[in-house]
Order: sequence, then C-alpha cells, then structure tokens
Amino acid sequence: MVRSLPDLLANNRAWAARQIEREPAFFERLCAIQAPDYLWIGCADSRVPANEIVGLAPGELFVHRNVANIVSPDDTNCVAVLQYAIEALKVEHVIVCGHYGCGGVEAALDRTLHGPLERWLQHVRDVRSAHGMELDSPMDAETRNRRLCELNVMAQVESVSRVAVVRDAWRRGQTLAVHGWIYDLADGLLRDLNISVATLSA
Repeated sequence: MVRSLPDLLANNRAWAARQIEREPAFFERLCAIQAPDYLWIGCADSRVPANEIVGLAPGELFVHRNVANIVSPDDTNCVAVLQYAIEALKVEHVIVCGHYGCGGVEAALDRTLHGPLERWLQHVRDVRSAHGMELDSPMDAETRNRRLCELNVMAQVESVSRVAVVRDAWRRGQTLAVHGWIYDLADGLLRDLNISVATLSA
C-alpha cells in the first residue's frame, strides 16, 4: 500500500497517543536520559528494523545503519557513533548485524555499480576476494550470497575491534564486547555467529 506523507504524520500522532495511553510518562521518561547497553551496527535495509526484531523500546538500543553493515576506519560517521556509544553512553555490547538476502552483498558479488555506492561496496568486494577460494567452490548463487553475508559480518566485527576508540576502551578496562549476528528475512530469526571479541588482541 502506497502511503502519502500526511499518512505518515497521522501514523505518528496515533503512535504517540498509544504510547501515552499505555504509559502517561513515556515521553517524559524518554527525554530524561539515554542509557542503552547496546550499540547496533546494521544494514540500512528497510526490512530489518533493529529495535523491533530484538524487542527493545526506544532508548534501549543505540543504532547505526548503512548499506551492508560496513565498519570502515575512514567512515567518520560510523567511528563517531562508536566513540559516542562507548565514551558517552558506556554501552557494553556492540552488535554488528548483517542479514541474508542483502542487496549490497549481492551487488558486490555480481554487479558493477557507479559512484559512491560502488566505492562503498568495495569493502564487501575485499571480503569476497579474501575468501575467494571458498566462495568460488561449487555452490548455488543463494548459498554463495548467504555465505558472503556471514563473512562480511565477521570482517566487520574484526574491523570494529581495530577501531582506536574500541581498543582504548579495552586498554582502560572498560567492559565492552563486540558480537557478530545475522538475521534471516525468511523466518525473522537472529543467529549468533559466535565470533564475539571482548579483549584487546595483538
């Protein structure tokens, strides 16, 4: 169903009214403090609503999203989000979450794009190149795409672990763990890839 912008504004008013009906002090509480325990770094895909799929309310999950859930040291936006989450909000968990059926990953596998998107997806192409032997072995296209989605999450967890603000937090003994998850659009379930990092490594 195609909705107009006025429909979205009406939806917002209805949503705000429901929040107040359920909890009269909802917005007062929300304005008072932001103290999430988690930073979510996920894909910008509209089918992966971070708060909703983990059952957390507004204020409980700090979120950064971009195409293909990439963490690049030269991405000032992402690094600034990490810094704020770790130093100001004192989050204890950074969750990098990819998803199967990611259009960015699919494009990095088999399409040449142009402009900023092509440059951005070079990060995923680098992951693909690093695992060329595995990904070039006999498998169907869907299996290859799903595997690269997983490998991309793993690479981004490693990238988070190399960001200076993360390493500085570990050096000063701050509680902080980086996790890699993947979401399946087909059943709505998250899967832990069991690649968590919680200490400084070489």
